[in-house]
Amino acid sequence: AAILSIALLASVSFSAPSRLGASARLAPTRALPHMGVGAAPFGTPADFRDTVERALSSITKKHVALLGSTGSIGTQTLDIIREYGSHFEVISLSAGGNVELLAKQIAEFKPKVVGLAAAEKEGQLRDLLRAMGVSPMPEIVSGPDGQIAAAVAPGADTVVTGVVGVAGLLPTIEAIKLGRTIALANKETLIAGGPLILPMLNKYNAKMTAADSEHSAIFQCLQGVPPGALRRIILTASGGAFRDMSAQELREKNAADPEWVRKKASTHPNWDMGAKITVDSSSMMNKGLEVIEAHYLFGVGYDDIDIVVHPQSIVHSAIETSDSSVIAQLGWPDMRLPILYAMSWPHRIHVDYGRGIDNKFDLVKLGSMTFKAPDYDKYPCIPLAFAAGRKGGTMTCALNAANERANELFRGGKFDFFGIPKVIEQTMAAHTSDWIKDPTYEDLVRIDSWAREQVDREAERYASGKVLVH
Repeated sequence: AAILSIALLASVSFSAPSRLGASARLAPTRALPHMGVGAAPFGTPADFRDTVERALSSITKKHVALLGSTGSIGTQTLDIIREYGSHFEVISLSAGGNVELLAKQIAEFKPKVVGLAAAEKEGQLRDLLRAMGVSPMPEIVSGPDGQIAAAVAPGADTVVTGVVGVAGLLPTIEAIKLGRTIALANKETLIAGGPLILPMLNKYNAKMTAADSEHSAIFQCLQGVPPGALRRIILTASGGAFRDMSAQELREKNAADPEWVRKKASTHPNWDMGAKITVDSSSMMNKGLEVIEAHYLFGVGYDDIDIVVHPQSIVHSAIETSDSSVIAQLGWPDMRLPILYAMSWPHRIHVDYGRGIDNKFDLVKLGSMTFKAPDYDKYPCIPLAFAAGRKGGTMTCALNAANERANELFRGGKFDFFGIPKVIEQTMAAHTSDWIKDPTYEDLVRIDSWAREQVDREAERYASGKVLVH
C-alpha cells in the first residue's frame, strides 16, 4: 500500500469546491464542540504527543480479543495473526454458530476464552474440541453473554470488533470501560451509539482505531497532521455491483427482472465481504453509514465529508488539509492491511509479500484510475444517511437498524432493490415523533428494536403495492 500526497488531486480528480479561496475556513466545522474531536486518537495536542511517543517506543506484542472470528473480518484478522505471531497473540474468540470453523480456530490459536452466540451448539463445539484433542479446554461462554466475555477476557489489550450489526455495541462498551484499544471493524457501533461511545472513550482513556478500509485510509493519512489542520474528508466508493448501470437502466431492470437484480446485488466486483455488507455496497448505504462513522471518528462536520465513486478501489480514501494539499492512501483491495494497522498503530510492521499481504503495489501495472460523483437517483440511501447524521441523536440508530432489517428482508425476497430505501425513509419519518438527542444505552436498544419492527410494517405495505414514497 502507499500514502500519496498530491495537491493536484484537490483541483482535478476530486473537484475541490470554491471554499478553497481566500475566505476558506482553515478547519472543518466541528459537530461535537463539547468534545472537540472524534473517537479516533487524533485532533488534540495530547493525541499528537501520545502518538509520537508511542511511535518512538519499541513495538510491543498485542494481546487480541477477536469478536466475530468466523466472519470475513475475523478470518482475515487471523490470517495476519497466523503470519505475524511474534507481534500478536489471541486471547479470546467469539462467533455466532459456525462451530466447525470455530473449533479449528480454537485448536490453532488456543484462546483462553471463547464466546458462542448459538447456545444450543455449545455441546457440539465441546465434542469437536475433544475430538481434536484440545487441552486445556478454553472457558466457553454461550448465549448473549458470549461476546461480552470475549471482549473483557483477562489479558487482552486490543479488541477487534468484527461482528456485524448493532450486536457489537455492548461488548465494545464493556471493553472501553477497561481502557482497551478498540480496532473498529463494526461501523454500526459508532453509527448507532456514537453519542454514547465518544464520552466513554474520554472517560476511560480508551483508544479507537479504524479497521475498515476507508477509515483506516483516513486515519493513516492523518498521522503527522497537526491539530486543526484537517479541512475535508474524501470517502471513496467502488460503486458496488451496479456502478456501470445508469439509474434508469437499473430501475428498468429491477422492474423487468427483480431476481436478477437481487442476485447481482449480492456480488461485489472488488472486495471479498459478507452478504450484508455486499448488499449495502450495492445500495451504497455502506458509504452513507461510513459518512456517519467518519463524522464520529474524526469530528468532521457533514458538509466537510465528500463521496467520490472510484471503481478501481485503489485510492481507499483521502483527506484535504488546511493548506489545500490532498493526502490519499493507496493499495490493492485487501482488507488485511487496514486490519493490521488497526492492531499495530502507530507502528508499521514489516510484511513479506505473500505472507498476509499478497502483492507489491505497482502504479505502472495499475495504469490509470477514474473518479466520478455518485448518482443519488440510483443511490437514494446516501442522502438518507446524510439526513440521519445531521439530525443526530437516535436518528442514526434508527437508520442503522432499519437498514439492517431492510437488507435482510431484501436478501430474503420480501421486496425489490428499491424497496430498501423506501422502507428506511418511512421508518425515519416515523421516528421523528420519539427522537432523542442524548440517548442512553437503553434508549438505543429500544429504538433499534422498534426500527426493525417498523421496517416489517413498512415492508408489508410496500409488498402489498401501496405507495410509500414517490
